[in-house]
Amino acid sequence: MIKFKEYIDKNGIDAKTVLEIIDAHKKDRDRMINLYKRYKADPDGPKIFSRTAAEYENFETGGNIRRLDDKVNNRLNNAFDADIVDTKIGYMFGHPISYEADRQNDLLKKELADFLLRNNAEDNDSEYGKMAAICGYAARLAYIDKEGFERIKNIDPWEVVFLGDDLHEPDYSLWYYYRDEEVFAEFYDDTNIYFFKSNQGGQYGLYDEKPHMFEYDPLFGVANNKELKGDAEKVLTLIDAYDRTLSDASNEIEQYRLAYLILKGMGADEEFLANLKKNGVFELFGKEDDVRYLTKDINDALIEHHLDRLEENILRFAKSVNFSDESFGGNVTGVAMKYKLMALENKCITMERKFASSLRYQFKVLFSAWAKRKGFRKEDYLNVYFGFKRNLPANINDEALTSKELKGLVSEKTRLSLLSFVDDAEWELEEMKKDEVLYGNKLEPLEDNTDDDSGGSE
Repeated sequence: MIKFKEYIDKNGIDAKTVLEIIDAHKKDRDRMINLYKRYKADPDGPKIFSRTAAEYENFETGGNIRRLDDKVNNRLNNAFDADIVDTKIGYMFGHPISYEADRQNDLLKKELADFLLRNNAEDNDSEYGKMAAICGYAARLAYIDKEGFERIKNIDPWEVVFLGDDLHEPDYSLWYYYRDEEVFAEFYDDTNIYFFKSNQGGQYGLYDEKPHMFEYDPLFGVANNKELKGDAEKVLTLIDAYDRTLSDASNEIEQYRLAYLILKGMGADEEFLANLKKNGVFELFGKEDDVRYLTKDINDALIEHHLDRLEENILRFAKSVNFSDESFGGNVTGVAMKYKLMALENKCITMERKFASSLRYQFKVLFSAWAKRKGFRKEDYLNVYFGFKRNLPANINDEALTSKELKGLVSEKTRLSLLSFVDDAEWELEEMKKDEVLYGNKLEPLEDNTDDDSGGSE
């Protein structure tokens, strides 16, 4: 995409370049759409859904032998890819991102709180991270709504192309989408939006242009990692192998119902079979007579071992965990839990840094508008901070004991910040000071007894 940026730097945007960018993005678009379809378990998503029964060579048997193993074709989807994504997002965003502003600026704190509430930031941030974990990156647009408020909304990543060295701070962005038989595109730079759409001949044309009211490109993204890969992309073949193995095992079990009945030492005519259906009894007169089904022996131990190994490798290489595993019992200590979660935590730390970079640019864009309309400085976006908190069961008793032992050894702010149920250590310190005045030794007397005491001494 570098060649398109260099061309636009020199010549500006035009319909021909928009079409070329969309064509160049097709492969990546298809990849992300397929990943999302797999996540949703759409009929055309997981590969197992499109599998047909195995075809083997037909031998000439004169009609005396018939195949049974092509009568059943179970297609069982084991949504490890969805579980990998949901586990990470629940772990990272189960507790919403905390946004803090400069405490000396009450106007900034109020504006930030109003913005987060109006834009449903908790839900938007979670979905923003989810799409990045599925597709490799996610996209978000800042805009001015009809009432004049600054808003944000998430855009499907397969509809967005970023041009520049960093999608967290793109030089240009292109959003293209299909509506009925027409294709629309919106191109963003630092000042304007350029609107394109296809005509009946399939060619793009510019039909409108307007300022977006910010001083930076308002369509930006967040990367899941530097490689822009989804969390499950490395293990898709392992997941497909798990689906095939479990589906084949299910086929074997179901084909058992189709097994042939073998009658040794006796025959069966129509009358015999009709009576058999009524009474379900065989009479065996000969010493060598026998009745049994013709079935295949299933090595269930081998199948179970194979499935266990596949699941282990899926979770290992995707850096995920199975919280329903019995190893995550109630007796796991805090240190042991951290070791079990280390791979997941390392993966989340990478995304957390990318997320913070994206949010920082988001507020850089927003403050370019707030500086004009509400009296803030453009550099005030550096006074907005983000806090990420992992979503894990809290052992409050252990935390309380640890906090008690640390009293006097570290600052009160640091000590309180270690407690999982304290979201804002500074706010908690202020509340503790208020409580000390209201309920502690500094409690003011309800009545002034000075005069009464002096009178009583006379």
